[in-house]
Amino acid sequence: MSLSKPRLHLDTWVLRHLQVALASLGRLCRTPLATLMTTAVIGIALALPTGMHIALSNIQQLAGGWDGAATLSLFLKQDVSEEQIIKLTNRLSKHPQLAEVQLINPDLALDEFQRLSGFKGALKALDRNPLPTVLIIEPLQEYSTPEAAEQLMKAFNQLAEVDFTQLDLQWVRRFHAITEIAQRGVMVIGLLLGLAVLLIVGNTIRLEIQNRKSEIEITKLIGGTDAFIRRPFLYNGLWYGLSGGILAWLLVTLSLWMLNGPVERLAGLYRSEFDLSAIDFQTLGVLLLGSTLLGLFGSWIAVGRHLSDIEPS
Repeated sequence: MSLSKPRLHLDTWVLRHLQVALASLGRLCRTPLATLMTTAVIGIALALPTGMHIALSNIQQLAGGWDGAATLSLFLKQDVSEEQIIKLTNRLSKHPQLAEVQLINPDLALDEFQRLSGFKGALKALDRNPLPTVLIIEPLQEYSTPEAAEQLMKAFNQLAEVDFTQLDLQWVRRFHAITEIAQRGVMVIGLLLGLAVLLIVGNTIRLEIQNRKSEIEITKLIGGTDAFIRRPFLYNGLWYGLSGGILAWLLVTLSLWMLNGPVERLAGLYRSEFDLSAIDFQTLGVLLLGSTLLGLFGSWIAVGRHLSDIEPS
């Protein structure tokens, strides 16, 4: 019996909350225009930072395929044998901090240079191929920061087969500074618009409390507690936040779908297979959880401030 009573109380508590949640949802559905307007404002406010975050992620993904990544060029010594080159390439390919190692053969590099430079006749007059063997190294994303790339460059310069290592650290530093500024900007805009969502939900709940003032007074007269009265308003805020988050996801997804075609055509002109990445599950989870908490917290603030002012006379 001692175990059944707590279980019964828990089942009753869950049932009451489920009833209030469904009743709150039904009340919002009975005023579709007002609910849609509030949800639309919340959804647009949340879609802006979410869309900027996804855009920044796509830019970083695109940059990973060109000079935005910290790519190192290892120029090998002229006297290094082919066997040593193969061993070095295999050894670096297994390096835990590297994503890709590409071997540039001197003969192929010279042929390409002759084809593209326009100095084919002059280059044929050379006694030997002056170009060295080059290894193009791309670090993993977490080792593409300027500091990590500089450490890798120093380590590779110590290799016996390497003549010197080239890395445009100035560009890498500039790129990471730009992305850091963009990330901070997205964070600031997200915080400001999150505050706007709190104010929107709080003001909406405040108006609803005023519209139901007589109902609240009667409930208090018959012994209704503040927790009992507060509960439906909290669920209203929860539904506003959740529906606003879903709408933000739909808006961002629709925007990406509309932009994907032109982006693919532009990438095709540059012989790239880049396409826009949609919202991943982690970002979607953070969006929905964050929007729900914002709605819940906004309604909690409004209820806590205005509910105590209403007393039966």
